Amino acid sequence: MTTSQAGTTDGTGEPGAGEPVTTIVVPTIGRDTLLTLLERLAGQSTTVTAPVLLVDDRREDHPVAPPAWFDELPFPVTVLRSGGRGPAAARNLGWRHARTPWVSFVDDDVLPGEDWYAHLLEDLRRAGPDVVGSQGRLKVPLPVDRRPTDWERSTAGLEGALWITADMSFRRAVLAAVGGFDERFPRAYREDVDLGLRATEAGGRIEWGEREVLHPVRPADDWVSVRRQNGNLDDALMRRLHGRDWRARTHAARGRLPLHVATVAAGMTSLAATVLGRRRAATVAGLGWAALTAEFLTARVRPGPRDRREVARMAATSVAIPFAAVAYAVRGRLRHRTVEPWRGTPDLVLLDRDGTIVHDVPYNSDPDAVRPVDGARESLDRLRANGIRIGVVTNQSGVGRGLLTEDELHAVNARVEQLLGPFDVWNQCLHAPDEGCDCRKPEPGLVLDACARLGVDPGRTVVVGDIRSDMAAAGAAGAVGVLVPNGATRREEVDEATLVAPDLGSAVDALLGGRW
Repeated sequence: MTTSQAGTTDGTGEPGAGEPVTTIVVPTIGRDTLLTLLERLAGQSTTVTAPVLLVDDRREDHPVAPPAWFDELPFPVTVLRSGGRGPAAARNLGWRHARTPWVSFVDDDVLPGEDWYAHLLEDLRRAGPDVVGSQGRLKVPLPVDRRPTDWERSTAGLEGALWITADMSFRRAVLAAVGGFDERFPRAYREDVDLGLRATEAGGRIEWGEREVLHPVRPADDWVSVRRQNGNLDDALMRRLHGRDWRARTHAARGRLPLHVATVAAGMTSLAATVLGRRRAATVAGLGWAALTAEFLTARVRPGPRDRREVARMAATSVAIPFAAVAYAVRGRLRHRTVEPWRGTPDLVLLDRDGTIVHDVPYNSDPDAVRPVDGARESLDRLRANGIRIGVVTNQSGVGRGLLTEDELHAVNARVEQLLGPFDVWNQCLHAPDEGCDCRKPEPGLVLDACARLGVDPGRTVVVGDIRSDMAAAGAAGAVGVLVPNGATRREEVDEATLVAPDLGSAVDALLGGRW
């Protein structure tokens, strides 16, 4: 007989009556605009019933708001911390903790209208089975008494951009299937387009919704346009991952990189010719650099306010931008010469009990004899903190052999949880080896049942164990096996295993790093 304990579901199917359809995930770096966003959500015409996850991506551990302030909100708020790893990692942490069919990402500097939540629910209700994502409409308010500055026009370009996550909802099952956001995109740039491409590759659609948010132009200094050339690093990664035509497939602007290359080439040629004393070549190349720079400056100044400060800012940055853009593009090409498709973390990690998370005591019926392996609690807590569900799949034939009772087994398991923390699912085979069941490892029954109960694709599941039968059960279920050898593991078992980690902590390192 197979017994299961303490299972939970992730809500990736249809929600039951009264259950929320989506979780609102807000990555934040502690901007003042966050409180304004939360006030807007609290004042919706339709009361927000979705859980709200705030993912604090600052390196410093500071409160995002006074704790008492959250008590006044009409919806539950949970604060998670991603430790300054960037918006892609912050959003991943948020959706992994979500247990609803949809996950709605909202930036901390947007302003939803009072009917935003009602329109969100309608957008998600209307989404057909082939719709993997729903994009909100974004409006950037621009000054009415003058022409917009270069920075304001740049921000306004977000209005028609595909798949930006300022207001974007995805099915949670789709996020799990593709591994979420690619954390190799460290900035709020291109990580959303990359996810959109991967999410739609299998034929699903991302459609525009009817909801709308305002995206005010953030204050910026004079050199923001130069710093933003670091996006050329991410463009190089996009090209490597999705091919040369990725811009056409996402309707992204072609950009000026070819012209920037020509500008830099002319400038460097002029400088080199001057050093070598070749005045004519230096003059010709210098004129080419000046013409290209003037064209760039004119293109930026013409649609703007043309006041003295804006013209001076455009003049200085128009000289610097081509060199910054080319430098970042070259670095990107070198850095991303070889890249593998993003895999992300597993959605579920199932662990053998004896010899993997606690020391093996044959047919143990004594809770006091339970001793965790070194680092087990810390390793499991890291998986939990990253929103990865964990469970135990274990053969316990001592019950079938009459060597211990089910009550004694449950008491031992309770002690394991007391020492190591809660698990999302326990699956155990109580049969004796000669009973011919389909649950005893190396059969896949325990693994498949755990995946089914949690609504997880076995292909996004990892089984961690210490012997061949653990690896065989993983393979038979379509999951990935990671062998963590101990003194009882045979040499041939290590040689046969596809993935081997020296200890549980190293196995968790690999899983969190997407190496599985």
